[in-house]
Amino acid sequence: MAEIVQHRIEERIPELEQLERVGLFTKKEVKSIIKRATALEYKLHRLVVNKEDFIAYIQYEINVLELTKKRRAHIHYQFKREEIEFPVIHRINSVFRRATNKWKDDVQLWLSHVAFCKKWVRNCLTICFKSLWIMAAKSELEDRSSSESARHLFLRTLRFHPDNKKVFQEYFRMELLHCEKLRKQKSELEKAEMDLVSFSPEILAGKLADVVYRDATAKIKEAEFVISLLNIAAIFDFTKELQDFILQDLQTNYTADSLTWDFMAKRELEAPGAGEELQTAKGRASDINRREERCCQVYEEGVKSLSAGRCSDTQGYFPKGNNHGLGLKRQQRLLGVLQRAHDSSLLKEDYYKNWILLSTGDAEGAAGVATAATRRYSQSAAMWSLSLRTLMQLGSGDVGGLFQEALAHVNPKESLPLWQLQVQWSAASQSPEETDAVFQRGLLSAVAAVAMAIKESYLDWSYSTGGYKKARRNFTSLQENRPLSKAFFTRMIEIEKEQETPRMSSLRDYYERALQEFATSDDDLWLQYIQEELGPLGQPENCSKIHWRAMKFLEGPSVESFTSKYTLMQTGHL
Repeated sequence: MAEIVQHRIEERIPELEQLERVGLFTKKEVKSIIKRATALEYKLHRLVVNKEDFIAYIQYEINVLELTKKRRAHIHYQFKREEIEFPVIHRINSVFRRATNKWKDDVQLWLSHVAFCKKWVRNCLTICFKSLWIMAAKSELEDRSSSESARHLFLRTLRFHPDNKKVFQEYFRMELLHCEKLRKQKSELEKAEMDLVSFSPEILAGKLADVVYRDATAKIKEAEFVISLLNIAAIFDFTKELQDFILQDLQTNYTADSLTWDFMAKRELEAPGAGEELQTAKGRASDINRREERCCQVYEEGVKSLSAGRCSDTQGYFPKGNNHGLGLKRQQRLLGVLQRAHDSSLLKEDYYKNWILLSTGDAEGAAGVATAATRRYSQSAAMWSLSLRTLMQLGSGDVGGLFQEALAHVNPKESLPLWQLQVQWSAASQSPEETDAVFQRGLLSAVAAVAMAIKESYLDWSYSTGGYKKARRNFTSLQENRPLSKAFFTRMIEIEKEQETPRMSSLRDYYERALQEFATSDDDLWLQYIQEELGPLGQPENCSKIHWRAMKFLEGPSVESFTSKYTLMQTGHL
């Protein structure tokens, strides 16, 4: 959570610098904004959030906007709005969206968003009104049983959003719900042998939903959208004719979209079998095999039809079973598809993992797939990690050279897993001198995350291979080279405490060096230092000085956190 909050605060820095630079806010005011914003951000990123926290955050940001507006008028400065106001407005809109998504039925929250958009971002009004209109239409149908009012609201919404998928989907659903309601009323009246109200056969057959579908697909020509409407229609048991029509439309007009073929293939897989055949295990296996064959035939037809296809994970849709013959057929079929997709340079990165797993019984084949994967996705750290792990398990002799090749291709910012894997492999397979050379190369990385992680691993490795003296010597050498992590210091503290006669002077030295890096933000480090002095090696009289220093150096929410924990510690609850 702290990392997310820190990132959010860092995103504010450019606008805050501009506020100070142009004279709208003083340095002290900017610092106050950072402190208050940090506290509000922490509340929004708790596990359990309250609506009041969102409202407080929004209100504070609006207050900053209003004050900026007044300051502009006072000093007659009207420039740099894109750098100052726009990020704040975007942030407020984002928080409003999070809040309205979480509390969808809070009309006052929606109206507050509308009021904000009306004043600060007029082009965002349509988004708010669209959501409110959908809510109003659903309320008319569900709460007031007024399909006519709901239909009228949907039609009004479509005047402003003529090609909005969500509006059409909800309108389509509403007409089907209305039809289902009428059909139930008709059925109940017939059972009661009462005089029937006149029901239109067209409406009972779902013709109004059919009209909505035709209007929607005339404006939005996407296979994914058509499939979404088909899935809505499939919820209702009286829509077979409508489903057949949509299905025919999909097969006729959307065959250029791979989603169509994917959907059709899965339908074949999920199609029900014959009742008598399913009574025996052999019959069920035969039915499953037949459906799988039909599914694969559709995929094959789709691959031939499309100029650029995609390998779909058909294995994930095969029913589970213990029939050995079916399992072998599935595996052979999938391996064939994977090979053909790879040969056509169409196999997605994620599927190479499945391919390697399927090839584990064939060492040479698995090694070939691992090598092919890194050739196809040479810049992917995840792909290199998977392939290198596979080759390490198979005992490949050229793993060391492949690590160098991987690090040369992968973005250095994404290379940490590769460094960690190389260190692990070298420690298990190479001489201490060679492993030390690997560590030295990692320590020189320009990427902070890599350099810090390698320092931690190097300290651990030094202790395990050379004992306390080697660990302390390397710690002393590395502590002067930033960046440094808290874990680097705490591991050295642990090593010291693991000794037969740990020295308190050394522990104090390690804590003091750690606090040179993290004194302003890490309240736990200060508390650990105090607990160390309260321990058998420490001097309790030093605790008050450490507490005074902590209160002086800590900033933001860390002060409150430290105070609470220190109180608990004094009362024996921590």
